[in-house]
Amino acid sequence: QEVLRHDFSAIRYWLGDDEFAALADAYVRRYPSAHYSLRWLGARFAAFILEHLVPQHSAPLAELARLEWAFTLAFDAPEGEPLSLAELAGLAPEAWPGLRVALVPSVQQLLCHFNSVAIWRASKDETTFPGSQAMDPAQICLVWRHEQVCRYRSLDVAQACALAGMVTTGWCFGELCAELEVTYAEGAPLQAVTWLKQWVQEGLLQRRDP
Repeated sequence: QEVLRHDFSAIRYWLGDDEFAALADAYVRRYPSAHYSLRWLGARFAAFILEHLVPQHSAPLAELARLEWAFTLAFDAPEGEPLSLAELAGLAPEAWPGLRVALVPSVQQLLCHFNSVAIWRASKDETTFPGSQAMDPAQICLVWRHEQVCRYRSLDVAQACALAGMVTTGWCFGELCAELEVTYAEGAPLQAVTWLKQWVQEGLLQRRDP
């Protein structure tokens, strides 16, 4: 109970102590700890919520549980080798078009259909519960660790697509600029380097091997 209260404090904030205790007790009966470390006790909590509760209640609660678990995963992930602004500044001009990047190991990505981030923030600030609301359109939320602190933020559609192009599809910087030309025309390289600088400052990226 103590471990689950710590790892899913926003769920407890939403449900209250008694309902959370009942949910946690049912979870431990369904999925007893099978690992030597209680660090992994909550790994199936979001999936259990979907199994255990009716859909209209389970969907937003499970999404919030996935968000909280993302913070746990980000905190414990390997450090990786974050790219620095100094490294970017030291790139030779001819190296820029072929620059390829990947996410550092701690980055977790969630597609949020509900205002889970607002609920999580309210639980941390101990403010009034904001109520659960559907998000239209859904938003991409990133959770990661940078300089030993877990961070989070949402991405708009354009930036999310640009980041996914580089870290998932495998675009090099030159291909990112070419893709952005459709929307930004001659301003595409400036927009590309602006986003790249922001991602590097936030500690999201590392170099991808050739």
